[in-house]
This record gives sequence, structure tokens and C-alpha cells, in this order.
Amino acid sequence: MDLTFAGMDGIIILTAFAVIMLVIGYFSGRGEKDLHHSLSGYYLAGRNLGFIALFFTLYATQYSGNTIVGYAPSAYRTGFSWLQSISFMTIIIGIYLLFAPRLYVIAKRKNFVTPTDWIEHRFKSKAVTLLSIFLMLWGLGNYLLEQLVAIGQAVSGMTGGTVPYQVAVLVFIFVMLAYEWMGGMKAVAFTDVMQGLVLMVGIIVFLIGGLYLVGGNFADVTRYINEMEPAKTAVPPMDVSINWFSMLLLVGLGASIYPHAVQRIYSAQSEKTLKKSFSRMAWMPPITTGLVFVIGIIAIMLYPGLDTRGSEQIVGFMANDIAAINPFFYWMMIIFFGGIVAAIVSTADSVLLSFSSMLSNDVYGKFINPGASEHKKVMVGKIGGIIAVFLLLWIAWNPPGTLYEIFVLKFELLVQVFPAFVLGLYWKRLDKHSVFWGMLIGALLAGFLTFTGHKTVYGIHGGVVGLALNFLICVAGSLLVPVSKKSSVIEDEPMSLKMKA
Repeated sequence: MDLTFAGMDGIIILTAFAVIMLVIGYFSGRGEKDLHHSLSGYYLAGRNLGFIALFFTLYATQYSGNTIVGYAPSAYRTGFSWLQSISFMTIIIGIYLLFAPRLYVIAKRKNFVTPTDWIEHRFKSKAVTLLSIFLMLWGLGNYLLEQLVAIGQAVSGMTGGTVPYQVAVLVFIFVMLAYEWMGGMKAVAFTDVMQGLVLMVGIIVFLIGGLYLVGGNFADVTRYINEMEPAKTAVPPMDVSINWFSMLLLVGLGASIYPHAVQRIYSAQSEKTLKKSFSRMAWMPPITTGLVFVIGIIAIMLYPGLDTRGSEQIVGFMANDIAAINPFFYWMMIIFFGGIVAAIVSTADSVLLSFSSMLSNDVYGKFINPGASEHKKVMVGKIGGIIAVFLLLWIAWNPPGTLYEIFVLKFELLVQVFPAFVLGLYWKRLDKHSVFWGMLIGALLAGFLTFTGHKTVYGIHGGVVGLALNFLICVAGSLLVPVSKKSSVIEDEPMSLKMKA
């Protein structure tokens, strides 16, 4: 993301965003006596997020600054088949609606703090709980690592290299840790509101500027691509279509049970607020990833013939050209890219908060010191999160080859928790032993396929192959176990569901 026009103006805007984040963190924690003494107060904003805060924090969870700088180059390289980015973002909302309202009612009744509180309550099994904790922490660690690297690259690119990569990472990590320490989930949610608004408006202005550069007629762009690079407008071959469907399953199921996404479900003020937020979120894939897709397609005409490395810079190239149109676009591009950095930081803070909550509530609270006070658990989570951040930074700056390859596994492992998490909400016969072996074997198979170079099998992702085997073991094993021998627990239907029935 090389923005040659930004320079000192970029530093000024980034500084302004950093100050705003710190101010939000300060006022979020000011006067909140229970914030640092209660797990639900610190990690779930007291379970009191209203519609606006919940909607934008869900939006920030699903979309990051990487959505802009990463998805547009993908559209540039693959062409119209990258329409899949809209569909897999849409399916995530569908999966949320499948389980979120039911889970919310149970979580509120039982005071769940982390996703694995539900797993523990449902299966009463230390083995299932520990494996779920490991897979979820692994997914969060991977995601956090990606965001930390992206922060450095984005800031360095926006300032034209004036702020070095390492300095950029350290400065914004300090800002993130400071406001999260002061305000917890409440601070995270309110910073999400800020960056979400900037991101939405910025994408629209960016697209308008891109259309201006190609003469304002998108039909000319599609005609150009059809003539010069017809493969990018052609019907995708069967293997691409299979891979597309596999991606829908992998991302749709995996992203919907991200711990930081589940904790936003817990944080809702009411079931009505939760459903209202998700109904509005259903419009965001076309408005966000859809517009980013169009930006990538426009870039095919503007910057033809770029290789993979060059295509990764198209958002920066286009921003430079849009900024040159007039002063309005100049400042909008600087603010927009400041918003992209803020969005990446905002995604990182959400992941870190969830990571910390699982360290404090699940690892420390369940297995190391069950009798600890909530205040002590919160402090363990805060300090553990800081240690985790700097450990991941060490990996990012000095990546041991094998360890870095292991961290590439994210959705492939995380998605293996899905059967236990969602099927367990609806099927009383689901057995804890079958769940454990399905989750374990599915994760091992997905990892084996990835490490042996078979990330896809006939276009199907290794994580999806593992998930299919996982589901088979869960269902077949549960059907074979006599009902009288089952020790798992499922919650009664929420009252709202009974009334509808």
C-alpha cells in the first residue's frame, strides 16, 4: 500500500485516529467501577451493547482494513469469479441467524463469558472443553498475527516509509493495549463505531473516484476485460466452482464461530437488539465486499498486466490517482486510509480481547485456579494478552519456517469446533465422546493435508474434508450410543422460540 501522496499528512491523520482511540478508551472506562472487577463487565461490556454499538462491532468483526487492501487485488487477479467474496460474507450472516438467537438466551441465563462456556455446559467433558479451547485459541492467535503484520505494512505504506514498519507496529500496539486496558469491550465497540463509519463512507468515495478515472462507465470496463482478458469474464471451470463452494463452507462456518464474534452475541442488550443488528448486517456484504470487488475489476483496466506482487499494490496505486483529482479526493483518501489502519487495529483489539478472555476464564479460571476472584481473572487475562501480543510480534519479525507454516492453519482448525458448537444446540443425542473424536480427527486430517501440500483435494479445502469426517463421526457415533448412557446436557428451548412455535 504505497501512498506517495500521503507523507506528513498521513502521519497527522494517523495521529488523530490514535488520539481518538485513546480518548474513547479513557471515557469508556471512566466511572465504571465494575469494569475491571467483573468478567462480563470487562469482556462483554456488561451485556449491554445497544443496536448501534452492536451493529458496528459486528461489522468490524466481519470486515477489516484487510478486506479493502486484500480483496481488491484478488478480484484483479481472478476477475468476475471473485464474486464469491460477496457470497461467503453473506453465508456468515445466515449461519449466525441459525444459532445466535438461541445461544443468546441460554448464555444470558447461564452467564456465559466465552464460547467454550457453552461447550463445557453442553457436554460436561474436560476433554471436549480443552480441545475446543486449544482450537479456538489457535485460530485467534493466527488471526491476531495477521493483523499485527498488517498494521505495520499499512502505516509504513501510508506514510511513504517515513514511519518504519517496526515503529508503526509498536506505536499502534501501545495505543491498542492502552485503550483496551482502560475500557475493555466497551472501548472496543465504540472504536468500532468510528472506524466502521469511516470505512463505509471511504469505500463509496473510493469507488466514485475509481469510476471517474475510467470515464464513469462500468460497461466500458467489462467490455475491455472481455476483449483483453476474456478468461476473467468467462464461466469458471468446474474445479474453480468446487473450490468456490468449499470456500463458502470453510469461511461461512469457521468465521461464524470466531470467539470474538460469539462474544458479541453475548454482549447484546437484548435478543431483539441482536436480531435487529443481524438483519442490518445482511446488507453489508454487497455494500462492502461487493464495492471492493468492483474496485478490483476497475483496476484491471486502469493497471493492466501486473504480476501478483504488483497487483497487491493496486489499492495504493488507485488511491494516488484518485487523490490527484482534486483537494476533496486528496483529503478523503488520506482519511480513508487512516480509517483502514484504524480498522485493522480495531480487528486486532477484538481478537486480543477474546484471546485474553479465554486465557483468563477458560485456561486460568477453569483449570489453573478455579477459585480465583473475577478481578484476578481479568488481570490475568490482561497481562496474558500483552505477553501473547509480544510473542506473536517475535514470530512476525523472526518467523521460524515451520512455526510460521503452522500458523497458516486458521479456518481449517477452527471450523472443526462447529459441529459441537452448533449441532449441540439442536440435537439432544449428540454424544461428548463422538464430539471429541470427531473434532480431534477432523483437525488432524486438516492439518495433515495442509502440511503435506494438499491444501485442497479436487478443489475442496483440507479443512472441509476434515469437517466432513468430523460430522460423520459425530453423527454416527452419537446414533450408536444408547440414549440412557448419554451424560450431555442440552438447554430447554428459549421462551421466544416456544412462543413462535
